[in-house]
Amino acid sequence: MGFKGFFEGGIASIVAGCSTHPLDLIKVRMQLQGEAPAPALQTLRPALAFHTTAGHAHHHISLLPPPRVGPVAVGARIIQQEGVAALFSGVSATVLRQTLYSTTRMGLYDILKQKWTDPNSNNIPLMRKIAAGLIAGGIGAAVGNPADVAMVRMQADGRLPLAQRRNYKSVVDAISQMAKSEGVTSLWRGSSLTVNRAMLVTASQLASYDQFKEIILEKHLMKDGLGTHVTASFAAGFVAAVASNPVDVIKTRVMNMKVEAGMAPPYSGAMDCAMKTIRAEGPMSLYKGFIPTISRQGPFTVVLFVTLEQVRKLLKDF
Repeated sequence: MGFKGFFEGGIASIVAGCSTHPLDLIKVRMQLQGEAPAPALQTLRPALAFHTTAGHAHHHISLLPPPRVGPVAVGARIIQQEGVAALFSGVSATVLRQTLYSTTRMGLYDILKQKWTDPNSNNIPLMRKIAAGLIAGGIGAAVGNPADVAMVRMQADGRLPLAQRRNYKSVVDAISQMAKSEGVTSLWRGSSLTVNRAMLVTASQLASYDQFKEIILEKHLMKDGLGTHVTASFAAGFVAAVASNPVDVIKTRVMNMKVEAGMAPPYSGAMDCAMKTIRAEGPMSLYKGFIPTISRQGPFTVVLFVTLEQVRKLLKDF
């Protein structure tokens, strides 16, 4: 039964991850809006200042960041500038991430849930569901962090100037290049954030899905079928998006930062990134990309649990 839970969760997660990948890419691009410009752009300032004549001292040359745009505009810009295929940049990393991270968390959650279910009532209290989600999510994230770093970088690459792009060919190429140029430890960059986010997402997503499904069935609002699965999973997706978005913004920025040899990194850690982001862009910047997050988390959770329920039906006799 233990292996079966891992297999079912892995299949459902890969299907959900691939089908909602473009929404995840748009979310990452939006979360990186407002970051300080790259060093290559900053070096233009002295040159511009040098050419300013005394007669035109009252004119100020301002290098303002581009205006923040919504998810539809971000998606349209990606298609226009990079092509439709760019919406699936890093999809190989998504497959690996779901194979490592989601398979682990779904399987462990299933094992813990079975272990902690009351044999008499066949129910498990909400707090135990949350505890199972926290444990399963943390372990899954630690296992899948290298694929998560690769995915963020591959998704964000298109927003960089051509000279600064990493141009990873695949998730394997991304991981090997990171290990060679930045050390093996770079594969676990932002791992504390990944673990924290995964604990929040898994606890809120899996526990709330089970809870919403139980309530719907107990109150006879709907029968145990597609309607119940879709309703419970969409509600679970909303809960997960609200809980995880601030950690997700910081995680994306820490993982995407470019560390130049001999230079201090843009962020010294998660807390430093959070404080710099809030100081520069305000507290609500931690909910940057929330619309694409819920737009992605909702469909992802629906596809995940609907697929999971169907896979369980197919494999119930095994």
